[in-house]
Amino acid sequence: MKTTEKGMKNFEERLERLENLGEKIRKTDIPLDEALKAFEEGIKLAQTLEKDLEKVESRIEVLMNSSEALPEEKPELSLFDEED
Repeated sequence: MKTTEKGMKNFEERLERLENLGEKIRKTDIPLDEALKAFEEGIKLAQTLEKDLEKVESRIEVLMNSSEALPEEKPELSLFDEED
């Protein structure tokens, strides 16, 4: 399995866990301390999922911007040119 596929699966698993925690907290028969633990775990999961989404958005933006360049254009590599 590729790293990106594994990362997406991990993302989806964590998102599913977050959804399950939300359902658990909404139940009226859950003890307060258990609800608090689920809430804390949910907050941590939400924060990591948000960071992952920001990374994906950034990567998409880079890909979209790089695809705007014409294929026949070559990048300028003046930093690597030797000056005589």
